[in-house]
Amino acid sequence: MAAHDGLRFDCGRICLDLAATATGTPAERLAVPQELRAWLVGAGLVPHGTPLDGVDGGWLGRFRALGELLSRVVHDELRGRAADADLALLNSAAGAGRPPAAYAVRTADGALARRLTGPPDCAGLLAAVARDAIGLLTDAAARRQLRQCEGARCTLVYLDTSRGRRRRWRSSEVCGNRERVARHRRRTTVRRAPDAAAGQKPAPAAGNYSAGR
Repeated sequence: MAAHDGLRFDCGRICLDLAATATGTPAERLAVPQELRAWLVGAGLVPHGTPLDGVDGGWLGRFRALGELLSRVVHDELRGRAADADLALLNSAAGAGRPPAAYAVRTADGALARRLTGPPDCAGLLAAVARDAIGLLTDAAARRQLRQCEGARCTLVYLDTSRGRRRRWRSSEVCGNRERVARHRRRTTVRRAPDAAAGQKPAPAAGNYSAGR
């Protein structure tokens, strides 16, 4: 699901989606408060229609810092072990605020919709993301589903919940399509090379030729 041009939510967990904004393509990174507002709604941290007028540059800086921290921790855990200092920062973020409470309301068409009991605050939303990361990293079954994208230009981590655990890319439509295009180009180049060689005229044999002969 995409909430804003360039922002994607296909890593499988909110914490991984925030980490993706720190290490993804420039278009996927959070550059202005407007994009952070879109990300908060698209990630499901706040319901559609939640007033987010308080989201400013300070919020943006704190979410970007948490995204960078999550990227380091997740990648380090995949490689072996995250630094104790980074884990301490993650634990601190998880305990620094109270995630906003939600309740259900009946809409005009009879469906149920989620609403917050009050305006969300930055620390509470950061805590919700940090707690999601702690829940993921301390769940042995979930950790086994962590994968790094095999795309040539993608280093993002996603949760592989596919049947048989055969998912190779964070996004088949983006990273997978890039890989298929690159593979097609390589095959085309290989086919063209013999054809080009066959079409070349042989060079004349070297010899001594005088201007008058």
